[in-house]
Amino acid sequence: MKLCSLAFVPLALFAQAPPDIQARLTAVEAAAKSAQSAGDNAWMLVSAALVLMMTGPGLALFYGGLVRRKNVLGTMMQSFILMAVVTVLWAVVGYSLAFGEGTPVIGDLRYVFLNGVGSAPNADYAGTIPQQTYMVYQLMFAIITPGLICGAFAERMKFSAMVLFTTLWSLFVYIPMAHMVWGKGGLLNAFLGGKVPCLDFAGGTVVHITSGVSALVCALVLGKRIGYPHEPIKPHSLVLSFIGACLLWVGWFGFNAGSALAASGLATSAFVATHFGAAAAALAWVAAEWLHNGKPSVLGGISGAVAGLVAITPASGFVKPFPALLIGACAGVICYLMVVKVKHVFGYDDALDAFGVHGIGGTLGAILTGVFATSEVNDALKGPSGRPLPLGLVDGNAGQVGNQLIACLISWVIAIAGSLILLKICDVVVGLRVEKEHEIQGLDVSLHGEEGYILES
Repeated sequence: MKLCSLAFVPLALFAQAPPDIQARLTAVEAAAKSAQSAGDNAWMLVSAALVLMMTGPGLALFYGGLVRRKNVLGTMMQSFILMAVVTVLWAVVGYSLAFGEGTPVIGDLRYVFLNGVGSAPNADYAGTIPQQTYMVYQLMFAIITPGLICGAFAERMKFSAMVLFTTLWSLFVYIPMAHMVWGKGGLLNAFLGGKVPCLDFAGGTVVHITSGVSALVCALVLGKRIGYPHEPIKPHSLVLSFIGACLLWVGWFGFNAGSALAASGLATSAFVATHFGAAAAALAWVAAEWLHNGKPSVLGGISGAVAGLVAITPASGFVKPFPALLIGACAGVICYLMVVKVKHVFGYDDALDAFGVHGIGGTLGAILTGVFATSEVNDALKGPSGRPLPLGLVDGNAGQVGNQLIACLISWVIAIAGSLILLKICDVVVGLRVEKEHEIQGLDVSLHGEEGYILES
């Protein structure tokens, strides 16, 4: 039995224990408490709140402003309802399946209904904060990830289908990927016994590739919106999207710097890399758009910033500031080309460009992590001698690029196969797409009986 788990011994048994056992239990409990850091715990609770802010209001405003006026409430509701649905799912079984030891692909049921998840730390994941803090921090990642997919099928998916699909998707796509990359013994875990060590500091594979690729599958399966691409379908409020994007940028510091799991120098490094990556990507996207269209747009600037935040996510805790600028700049240009050129060539209707930004940006960032990761930034991976191991190509470990490619491939395959199967199930059970007249009327009224804006006569 691990020492930290002794803190969960019921008080009744503790009281009945022989004096020598009782003394040892007291010592263990005191040691577990002394290992905790109030500063680390405070930072992680703030980070959890920042990541939740990324979903609501950040993503809700960002996506809500990009759709037509008749669909603004329905789009925002998708982000909001996931804050509730995924929370309950995570408490019942999600956290256990993601972070219980289990198999290389999925965890076990040791933490079902959050059994044993209390104030004592779990040293395997974060030894200076309560496991309950770690649990709720990871919950915020689980909430926003399916929310990102909603951008692809915006303005045309039934609310019931969205709830069913994202619930099943969280169980059968997100949770296995979270366990494989971050769970103890997971197939891709670089620090806790994985067979193919993947460097993913805050979710390039787990969050962005899975959601972005699944978004493309959803867009293809549901088909194009009525009128697309022949009729103009413009954002109804770039003001809302601008506010949402800025909230995402600020919240992303909790997303990436919080993944250090301590108020440490590594958190500072990830914070700096995150900011630099976003800034470089915003400039790169705007520059590419300016050259192509002759005008720099607000939509281009905020889209570029999000693309940079996506790409720097897996690398944020492994790279120096200048490589962070390079990663961001590459993401700004490549994601712009995906959204403006490639989508037009293939003609798919990824309504809010979830695939072009998250799927492609996440893949690019994961691969470049294998290039620029260095033990000078993150020395947590040790060799038998206790010395830090080389992380990426710049450290002389060219094989890490291969590991990153394998992790990306696994993420793509799981996202494609899982989404196709789950969409088929949802189509049979509740149907995927709203009726034509409902789509024309708008989802706010047809699905929710409300209007985002009331025009007075």
